[in-house]
Amino acid sequence: MVIFKYLDPKNDIAFKKIFGTEKNKDILLHFLNDILGFSGDQSIVDIEFLSPILAPKIAVKKQSIVDVLCKDKLGVKYIIEMQVTKTRGFEKRAQYYASQVYGNQANIGDEYHALKEIIFIAIADCIIFPNKAHYKSDHVILDKATHEHDLKDFYFTFIELPKFTKSKEELSSIEEKWCYFFKHAHETTEEELQEIIGNDAIIQKAYTALDQHYWTENELATYEELKRIHMDNKAARAQEIYEAEVNAKNAKAEGKAEGKIEGEAIGIKKGKIELVKRLLQNGVGMDVIALSADLSKEQIEDLKKYILKEPSAVNF
Repeated sequence: MVIFKYLDPKNDIAFKKIFGTEKNKDILLHFLNDILGFSGDQSIVDIEFLSPILAPKIAVKKQSIVDVLCKDKLGVKYIIEMQVTKTRGFEKRAQYYASQVYGNQANIGDEYHALKEIIFIAIADCIIFPNKAHYKSDHVILDKATHEHDLKDFYFTFIELPKFTKSKEELSSIEEKWCYFFKHAHETTEEELQEIIGNDAIIQKAYTALDQHYWTENELATYEELKRIHMDNKAARAQEIYEAEVNAKNAKAEGKAEGKIEGEAIGIKKGKIELVKRLLQNGVGMDVIALSADLSKEQIEDLKKYILKEPSAVNF
């Protein structure tokens, strides 16, 4: 049995440990320049980490928190998101995040010319654009007739890992090595590592940051908790899909189109109830449950009452 020493960079705590800390700032700089194709005078030479909470008053909501937010010396801001599972409207959420950061720029008054660019990068372990064949897509705002790039303040890059299929022997660029890192680091052996990284010292540092021997017990415990939550989420979504399909089939058989809609809604609600129930039973904190189930604390409290046989308390 092969024992792998490297953890999964797609795990939330691992991702932030690599790309969201001062200690590993050089890894983030390298990654940004590599993925965005910046070199020479265009290269990012330094960044400042910013609070990932976009709206402090609603910080409990998952939609108000990004994974990594930083800016360079020119004031250009970068949002880096790790998306593990497919969620409806993720591309819209990306635009929402970018617009929030853009609109939150302070002390400009009416000097709109001082607004800085927003660059959004998503690494997705799911398919975002099913009609696109390539694993990486870059999105800008162009003039529909002339294709001129006049509106330059928003730039989006999506990397869809399921579409990246190269083996370690086929890696030919630093961008491909990053994609391989995200997709396969947790199943890479020490013997394979040198073949993968070559002379890229920063890539090697990224793998070292995933070496569980350098993690504390508390960090590993949090990693495992988040891993379990992800598995619970995955199971809950599978149950939602299954129940929605069953309800849809029943509705179709009865010739009731409205039954399909109602059945899907009930399936989703039941899936979230089961997820919250499992997390409560495992002693997971309210904040973590709210983030995992994409619900507010108030809704979690209502669900807790529902689970304790007080269904009238559910208010969503």
